Amino acid sequence: MRFSEIVKLRRSRYVLANRLPVSERELEEIIGQCILHAPSAFNSQGARVILLLGEKHLRFWRLSAACLKEIIAAEKFAATEQKLASFSAAYGTLLYYDDMETVRRLQQQFPTYKDNFPVWAQQANGMLQFAVWTALAEAGIGASLQHYNPVIDARVAEEFAVPADWRLVAQMPFGVPEDVPADKTFLPLEQRFYIKK
Repeated sequence: MRFSEIVKLRRSRYVLANRLPVSERELEEIIGQCILHAPSAFNSQGARVILLLGEKHLRFWRLSAACLKEIIAAEKFAATEQKLASFSAAYGTLLYYDDMETVRRLQQQFPTYKDNFPVWAQQANGMLQFAVWTALAEAGIGASLQHYNPVIDARVAEEFAVPADWRLVAQMPFGVPEDVPADKTFLPLEQRFYIKK
């Protein structure tokens, strides 16, 4: 399959079963290859990924629910709780981090570009997320990208012994998709793609 076709497979999938069409070893290989080959500014390789499976995956979503329950009004929490339960029903979760020590080191080495390194770290992490998400889709694994940070950051760091210099960027629950994504709408390409000759 051509890459342009594989990219179309990558969609937000919210109804995820607690199973995989591949082995956990194959899953680790898919994710590992994306981590190795996703680009980063100055080849800094500052993105970090934690793979949560089994009880660790369930613990993460229970912890997230507890954190969110503290800040969401009781009458509005039911919808959030239902959404979190759907993520918990998946097979596993990926946590995406930026190692801020890598950013600081580059800022010291290349002071001319100091202000750009946090932005470039985010861009590199986004490319990694896209690479993993697309590779998972090719393997028949559905996923979505969530952003409950910074509300959950401190408790998650404590629970999973995350280094203090790592900054949580996103969470990706994944599993076998059991929903059909809605049709995607697009702005006219000529509003987004300009060709100058």
